[in-house]
Amino acid sequence: MDNKVDFSKGNQNPSLREQQRGGAIPPIIDVDGVLISSDIITERFCCDLDICKGICCVEGDAGAPVTLEEIAEIEESLDTVWSDMTASAQAVVDKQGVAYPDRDGELVTSIVGGRDCVFTALYHGDELPEGCVICALEKAYRAGKTKFCKPISCALYPIREKRFSGGLVGLNYHRWSVCECARKKGKALDLPVYRFLKVPLIRRFGEDWYRELEKIVQELAAQGMI
Repeated sequence: MDNKVDFSKGNQNPSLREQQRGGAIPPIIDVDGVLISSDIITERFCCDLDICKGICCVEGDAGAPVTLEEIAEIEESLDTVWSDMTASAQAVVDKQGVAYPDRDGELVTSIVGGRDCVFTALYHGDELPEGCVICALEKAYRAGKTKFCKPISCALYPIREKRFSGGLVGLNYHRWSVCECARKKGKALDLPVYRFLKVPLIRRFGEDWYRELEKIVQELAAQGMI
């Protein structure tokens, strides 16, 4: 289920100070021109690979959203990760390439059998739980073999980015049943989504933007909204 907030009309909410009297956190918060769902601040999340084994790379009916720039980076890395891909994944890429337009017309990574991302690879090693899958692109990057890690949409999950005309960007928190263990672990650790995703958020929007987000969170806490 998507916890979607309608960003299409921009930030229609009163300022934080205007909402202080009611003690309610605004559903949409403007962070230096990026509109984020307040769930990103209030919800807790931390991937639990011991339980999920990286199932987000396998489940689903479409691939991960990618930009044209990311497709170029993936294609440049393809020879390096080819041997980590399954024969079925290689056949899909040979036929349609590394990406395709989904039913909404957005470019996403190619998938195998209507489910697995073509870059899903079984992990072998001691750093992750036995039976865990890993992104072949990320594996090559961490080994120093390529310069591209993985699509930012993958790194940002469970945040989903929506881009609108005029350069407006919205960030929603996506709730998926296969990530129930991540929500439980996040609650146990008291780890908000925005803190769990600090590194990819900085990768996407920069350190100054993330510091502004932290300042807004501090203001919300000072006003008793969170």
